[in-house]
Amino acid sequence: MEFRQILYFIEVAKREHVTEAADALHVAQSAVSRQIFNLEAELGVNLFIREGRNVRLTPIGRVFLEHVEEAVQVINHAKQVVEEYTDPEQGTVRVGFPSSLASYVLPNAISAFREDYPNVKFNLNQGSYHDLVDSVIKGDINLALLGPVPQNRKKLDEKILFTEKMTALLPASHGLADRNKLTLGQLQHDAFVLFPEGYVLRSIVVDACTQQGFQPKVSFEGRDIDSIKGLVSAGLGVSLVPEITLFDSLPRTTVRIPIVDPEVTRTVGVIKAKGREFLPTEEVFYDFLVKFFRRLEDFQN
Repeated sequence: MEFRQILYFIEVAKREHVTEAADALHVAQSAVSRQIFNLEAELGVNLFIREGRNVRLTPIGRVFLEHVEEAVQVINHAKQVVEEYTDPEQGTVRVGFPSSLASYVLPNAISAFREDYPNVKFNLNQGSYHDLVDSVIKGDINLALLGPVPQNRKKLDEKILFTEKMTALLPASHGLADRNKLTLGQLQHDAFVLFPEGYVLRSIVVDACTQQGFQPKVSFEGRDIDSIKGLVSAGLGVSLVPEITLFDSLPRTTVRIPIVDPEVTRTVGVIKAKGREFLPTEEVFYDFLVKFFRRLEDFQN
């Protein structure tokens, strides 16, 4: 079994079309067909069901795909390790992050990192909280910045970098917009703008409201932090958002007001798969993040 056969097989399985796979691989269709035929002959099973020019995986083909994709990840990882060990300051960092860390935390950390390591490249993957956790566990990425940091997950190691407050974001026309602080209970009769069900930032807000004896009435939902801020700016409700998301971009016609009772917070940090080592360049970046946010915390204190 040749590595080239595996790559051809994965491409055909992904596209379910031999010609399109050949175009993507920049090889002749006949070469792809021949390698797939040789692979099936060696394994003694049919990996595809032929339907004219289209193909689809057989049940055993789907099983084989799952395993060879893992094998290719291992091989690519090994190749990258070898390349980066020659010079960790020239490698690539693949990091996942949610929208709430996209506008301030990650850009500032990368900017500061590149002052010391200008030749390191970044492959950035934005996603939802649970998708990022799954991606780290499966090995699609080796590290992700998340808030809040998941705790006591059997398959994860985590490091909290800092803790931040959630702050109220209100339309400037709101009756409480002139206050310098609020209790959460003062918003119990308002319409809320939150993330959809299943998003962790929604859970933080709902849990805090529940502890104060009310369920927030959700009028609108947004799938990223900019959508939430835009809906509040349009006067469609109030929200609680991570304080750091407003540092550089307070939306027009809105005000931010600290919540003092209760104080609602979230942790922000880095996760990695338990037992999986970082690539050398990722290790350099991870160590930098820990020191960078420790210095920030010391400065703020």
